[in-house]
Amino acid sequence: MHTQHHEYVYVTARQTYLHDRVAAVSNRVGEVTNGEKLEVVDHGRRFLKVKTPKNEVGWLVQNAVIDQEDFDKFTQLADQHKNDPVIATAVLRDDVYLHQAPGRDTQRFYLLPGNAKVQLLVRASVPKDAHGAHRPPQQPAASTSATPAKPGTASAKADPVPAEPPPVMEDWWLVRDEKGQVGWLIAGRADVDVPDTVAQYAEGQRIVGAYVLTTIHDDNADTPNHEVPEYVMLLEPYKAGLPYDFDQVRVFTWSRNHHRYETAFRLRPIAGFLPVNITKVPGPGKDPTPVPAFGIRIAANDDVSIDPETGVARPAQTRTINFVMLDTVVKRVGPDLAPISSMHMAGEKKEAKKPAKKPRR
Repeated sequence: MHTQHHEYVYVTARQTYLHDRVAAVSNRVGEVTNGEKLEVVDHGRRFLKVKTPKNEVGWLVQNAVIDQEDFDKFTQLADQHKNDPVIATAVLRDDVYLHQAPGRDTQRFYLLPGNAKVQLLVRASVPKDAHGAHRPPQQPAASTSATPAKPGTASAKADPVPAEPPPVMEDWWLVRDEKGQVGWLIAGRADVDVPDTVAQYAEGQRIVGAYVLTTIHDDNADTPNHEVPEYVMLLEPYKAGLPYDFDQVRVFTWSRNHHRYETAFRLRPIAGFLPVNITKVPGPGKDPTPVPAFGIRIAANDDVSIDPETGVARPAQTRTINFVMLDTVVKRVGPDLAPISSMHMAGEKKEAKKPAKKPRR
């Protein structure tokens, strides 16, 4: 018995029309939208004849669809990361495509609408353009119109070749939407979902994540049931390609007296890596009441590698630093109580010590 082989493609375009023929003048015979599965009926040079689930048959341009192999790769990506912990929830600024891998030239498929919420899973940094089109301009070559110098003179030595400037980097997030669709999107197209009452304290930094530690009751608070969440927030500079996920941790508690958020704890600058563990632990002493706690991962040394395939930063060794919050006081606890060394950005100059004042005579 002969088994008939069916070929399928999947629509990547937002929407496109099927036409009755490949010609300058043709009639529309159907409309398809992003994600639809179509059966291939015939092949043209740059067009495909397809049939929709509604049995509409027509021609469309080939670059408006992906084949079964690419679709299977998106399916495999979703299977591989279906149980990944959620780093944070973000809101899309506008309509955005999910890509198969970090990078603007990689295959894209799912189109998510603006204001949709997505779960952030993994972050990576890659060059903005693999072919160098978006790299900063190189220094102009030295002029060769000058009169040649005599042999043996200092000016006769060849000018050093200017080093090629580093590529412009771009951050990407691996995300999962409410349908379980998984893919990569440009980090700048999504904002971490944080209430404005807390986001206003970012102080010019990018919010990587904000996690509820506990809630506190305030009769004067304009929140559901007057329960106000208290947060641990992760921040970083507005700079792509950093070899860590965050460099600052802040804890915001709610003041019942002033009815506003206040900073209870701040740690910076560090080389921190996601995810962060939010939990509760038994209180100190004989009080068994659980108290809010969180743990962060920091690099144990400068040995941080960048995955050449995905651009994900991975430290060779990490330390887990644990904290508990007792009322409005954040206290460090756990087995690792060793000093935390300050991390400095590449090229950052440490503040010079001021000379001691001479005693007056």
